Amino acid sequence: MATPPDPAALPDSLRPRRPEPAPDRYAGPPRYRSVPRWGLPVGPWRMPPGPDDGPAAPVDRVRWLAGQLVPVLWVVVVMSLIAAAAETWRYTLLLQSRSDALSPVAVAWSDAMVWFGGWSSVAAVIAAGVLTISWSRWSYQAAAERAGTRPWRSRRSIVAGWLVPGWNLAAPGSLLAETEHTALGLPADRRPSPSRELMVWWVMWVACVLLAALALIGRFRTGTQALADGVVVHAWADVGAAVAAYRTIRVVRWITGLLEPEPRGPRELLVRAGPAGEPPTSPAPDRPEPQPQLDRAEPDPAPDPAPRPG
Repeated sequence: MATPPDPAALPDSLRPRRPEPAPDRYAGPPRYRSVPRWGLPVGPWRMPPGPDDGPAAPVDRVRWLAGQLVPVLWVVVVMSLIAAAAETWRYTLLLQSRSDALSPVAVAWSDAMVWFGGWSSVAAVIAAGVLTISWSRWSYQAAAERAGTRPWRSRRSIVAGWLVPGWNLAAPGSLLAETEHTALGLPADRRPSPSRELMVWWVMWVACVLLAALALIGRFRTGTQALADGVVVHAWADVGAAVAAYRTIRVVRWITGLLEPEPRGPRELLVRAGPAGEPPTSPAPDRPEPQPQLDRAEPDPAPDPAPRPG
């Protein structure tokens, strides 16, 4: 009686093959009878807070707000310069209209540039204003926390100092002067003395506010000459806004750098020039640099014996 051979003893070519299962057909995306309750959270992924994690430190908020504020201020600079160029072009067309007829295309382009530059600069100024007020508040609190003092200005007084007409000419400058004074670690009982960078910003801020108020008041005047004067005032107000925004960028970077817990970037080293023929020397560092350790110490060579007198 014949018996079937053992499949394990047969060569690979003679072994019986198992039928492969047919691939499943694609039936489309899954369907649910109700809205699923699971899913990913909206926004970027963040590390979940631990039990010992508290609220963000004021200096972290200052750093984050400065990173958001500086690009918006650059947008204010660009949009304000575009608006100033548009107002200057409009004034040039007004001068040409006194003797010649204007091209409808030139007038249409001028009106479009004035509209775009004006409203874009206004939107950028509002966004920069909100961020600047928030940044100044948290930088004031971060400076006080770093110095170990308690800030005496409340949140309402800081916001009112930026927004109330008349008061906003002095309050922002004094607020930033106190923040700078505290961030530099100067005595609390000493009167704050603003730096040159802050003083230049303060002057430009006052000029920008006054020009904006003058441009707003000029809208209520009527007449051809009043319209021409309004174009000139608007052009100067746009230039002032661009310069004030640029100076604000410098102040934001300056004060934010003072509030950093550890200085970053290149360090300045004072090098003294030595006598002729000698290399320049530098002062000794505050802390000695660690010397590399050798695997085994090698003894210094013995000095040559001094010659004896004959």
